[in-house]
Amino acid sequence: MKISKKDALIWFDFFSQLPEKEEISTKHEEIIYSTLAQIESAIDHRNDALMSEIRGLKTLENRTFFVGNESKFPKGCRSCLLGTGLGAIRKTNKCNLECKFCYNYGELDDIPTVGEGMWEIGGTKFYEKDIDLLLSICKKPTGISYVYLEPFMEIEKYYSFIKKFSDAQIYQHLYTNGTLAAEETLKALGEAGLDEIRFNLGATNCSDKVIENIGVAKKYIRNVGIETPMTPEFSEAFFKKKQAILETKLDFINCAELHLNENNIYNYYGENMYISRLGYISPIWSRELTLKFMKIADKENWDLAVHDCSNYTKFARGLNLSSKEGMWFGASNYACEFSRIPYEVFLPILNDDNFKFLSEEELPDDYKPVLINY
Repeated sequence: MKISKKDALIWFDFFSQLPEKEEISTKHEEIIYSTLAQIESAIDHRNDALMSEIRGLKTLENRTFFVGNESKFPKGCRSCLLGTGLGAIRKTNKCNLECKFCYNYGELDDIPTVGEGMWEIGGTKFYEKDIDLLLSICKKPTGISYVYLEPFMEIEKYYSFIKKFSDAQIYQHLYTNGTLAAEETLKALGEAGLDEIRFNLGATNCSDKVIENIGVAKKYIRNVGIETPMTPEFSEAFFKKKQAILETKLDFINCAELHLNENNIYNYYGENMYISRLGYISPIWSRELTLKFMKIADKENWDLAVHDCSNYTKFARGLNLSSKEGMWFGASNYACEFSRIPYEVFLPILNDDNFKFLSEEELPDDYKPVLINY
């Protein structure tokens, strides 16, 4: 079923007005899925055209795309896409910034604490003294990452913990917005054995202080890069300060396709959005900006890797992790982050006269919209 854009708009306007607990019939579900597939097909077509313009486009075993120096492709991403995934380690429940693209937007003051003196690994609470036991029992992962939220809020607690995993020869990377970093703390992380650090440069709109800290980090930590949700604000700010950023000698830039959840989606209400494989919902400009960014990096031959960390990549990540965990064929943790599809967020793209479906068919009579006052 290739629903027309006109019929899709009528139906989605109707669905957006349904009471939250209203059941969706099978025929309605077919209409919903047809509409979302029509939008996704058009977006894929546009992105394929952009990718065809990138002469030096490369793949990592068909699991993701990148341009540039393959030796600088982040090893943390290799672990995620080819290895046994990334063991996420959670410690800090606070952040010093509030970004509108943050998955915890609006709830940063309500993030549960991990526990005094404790760390969360694989959903289990550990004391630092438990790590030797953990390593003696469980198979070592190819990599671990320190995530959620801003580790530099209490970075001094991380050094001895990082050293334990470094001594066990497990690859480690850490995320930060970079505003609280300093030469002393970056040096201490390097001495503890941190292998890779990723700066969310978009969190500060490419502040000079964070750019400077990227350069400082490169003195002490082997692999240094940027990982930021690709937004128009970040893209614009990056190119204004491109030279200063590249002069830090960073190794990679991960351009993350911004996907949205219930916390942050209405910060972007009114933007044209699509849903990828009935999973992540994203503004259509996020990956478009990444592909245009990669085209420039490739043309100008930047001495680093620029990674298209897209919804496709996240899909591949889920399949790889499930495979490594011995789950059934086709199993994946990739899924929609909404309990119910937010139909209203697709109204702007269906109302956009400049956005066209690739092909359309007339609906069967019993699927045609009828004007209903709900």
